[in-house]
Amino acid sequence: MLNWYVYGEHAPFYYGKAKGIYATEGIDLEIQEGRGSAATTQAVAAKTADFGYVDVPTMMRAAVKGAPVIATGVLLQTSPMSAMSLADKNIRKPEDIKGKTVAITPADSMTQIWPLFLKKTGLKESDFQTVAGDGQTKLNAVINGQADLLLGYVMDQSMKIKDATGKDVYPIKFADYGINMVSSGIVANADYVKANADLVRRFMSATTKAVEAAEKEPKAAAQSILDANPKGGKIDTLTQGFELTIPLYRTPETKARRPFQVTDQNMTESVNLMVEYGGLDAKAKANPKAFYTNDYLPKGDS
Repeated sequence: MLNWYVYGEHAPFYYGKAKGIYATEGIDLEIQEGRGSAATTQAVAAKTADFGYVDVPTMMRAAVKGAPVIATGVLLQTSPMSAMSLADKNIRKPEDIKGKTVAITPADSMTQIWPLFLKKTGLKESDFQTVAGDGQTKLNAVINGQADLLLGYVMDQSMKIKDATGKDVYPIKFADYGINMVSSGIVANADYVKANADLVRRFMSATTKAVEAAEKEPKAAAQSILDANPKGGKIDTLTQGFELTIPLYRTPETKARRPFQVTDQNMTESVNLMVEYGGLDAKAKANPKAFYTNDYLPKGDS
């Protein structure tokens, strides 16, 4: 089960299925769209989905409250969070946000980390206006000119705005201002992992190979989304969205590694940030390793 309705980031799963990579590992993969990382995490905890592709910090919040879930691979090791605007507005750096209107969705992952971005960049809440609404309202505010920027993921909301307006979008990326936090990964029920170790290894092997194959053929990978789901978007923005995702797979520390092999330091920093800014219970800092494992990943460098 994916984190959301299909968009470019999801291309490797569809490409891996289309290319027979999962079948080679003995896996008959069914891909379901999701309705948010929290809902997908609940489905995995309840064993109604075998694996989920979710925002790992969202999974941590469920796990620390007792949900039996663990990340078996962290794919996005650099945060996709950004403040984005139509490129023709010429908002290129944090200073340019002053006097502007920012659209947010209350309580989502980006809005929780936004105060840290303000702190890192010397901005104050009084420097700009905010308008709040759900995900679609936030998009509409920028598309219709009621807001100058929105908080969004570089490969997701930016492509939706481009689909609607035909215009390019410019993101001010949180990661460029020292906010080092993981994002999407594969999660599974911890009991399911223990009981099905061989299957989990095969699934992570297939998914690693699917990501590596998709990286080499971004347009073909994006096309596999449309082949499976003809209403899944437009080929140009699906391709561009996926191409914007690829740089998020690795940090300077993991650039020689195969996908999903997150470092302990990256996870520890992510837990610490989530405790300070993201509403994660402070007890999570006692054992960051409780939230993830690299034990089921294929060995070797890329």
